[in-house]
Amino acid sequence: MTQRKLYLGPLTDNRRWDMVTIRSDDVIVVTPPKSGTTWMQTIVALLLSGDPNIEPELSVKMPWVDIRVREMPEVATRLDAMPHRRSMKSHTPLDGLPLHEKAQYICVFRHPLDAHFSYRSHVRNIPMSWFDHWYPENDPDGVTFRRFLDGGPEGFDTDAMPLAHILQHYKAALAVSDRPNVALFHYADMKRDLAGTFDRLAGVLGISHSDTVMAALVDAATFENMKRNATRFAPSGGKGFFKSDAGFFPSGSNRKWLGKLSEPELAAYDAMMDAHLTPSERDWLENGSGEA
Repeated sequence: MTQRKLYLGPLTDNRRWDMVTIRSDDVIVVTPPKSGTTWMQTIVALLLSGDPNIEPELSVKMPWVDIRVREMPEVATRLDAMPHRRSMKSHTPLDGLPLHEKAQYICVFRHPLDAHFSYRSHVRNIPMSWFDHWYPENDPDGVTFRRFLDGGPEGFDTDAMPLAHILQHYKAALAVSDRPNVALFHYADMKRDLAGTFDRLAGVLGISHSDTVMAALVDAATFENMKRNATRFAPSGGKGFFKSDAGFFPSGSNRKWLGKLSEPELAAYDAMMDAHLTPSERDWLENGSGEA
């Protein structure tokens, strides 16, 4: 990817990547929000360390590069000083990232409607009013879902995670999915077979652990364990960033939209999905591999 697309949202400011010197063994987790980002980062941290009791401290040890929270020179200096194999997080689509020929890019997707409803819960758990314009607490007229369908794929709209942004993520990942250092994972497959996800990712990253260690790592990454130990596993856990760290892990369930959207809303969603994706592309984005 020789020319990077420009994304300038406060959560997706990809100019910040210009200060990162990517190493050949870096692991970069690239996802739309609420698609399994923290879960995948935790799996990466567990595999890299081989320690089921590791303190992930994702916000510091595996930083989210494109968010305009910490000053980028500080983030870049911290990354440069890391002597071990590093991992980073991005909510910018792959066509906006520097694509190193050897660094591993781990892309994670989820049914767009599940991601949308998970995002609704997420913004209510943030003790600031950043997202009230896009996600009003009382929404009898369905403004939130209209903005989900109408928002653009780049710029400030991306911070409200509209469907166009999810589709941009997916199409950008598909465009380079034939590269050996780009791997696509799906939230539904992670739920169906967490041990298989560990095995596949370990192979992608060239990591090997004993069966006993792998079993302990898988157990540490179950939804139940992460929610039970939310202060440890939530990003910036224990620092007051969320109203409730446990609330960062509300249910981990799929098909959250059932009974919550009208027939016209679902029809509008279907039309947009079918306009941008082939049937097989849509099936995977919504359901993953579907394998037992």
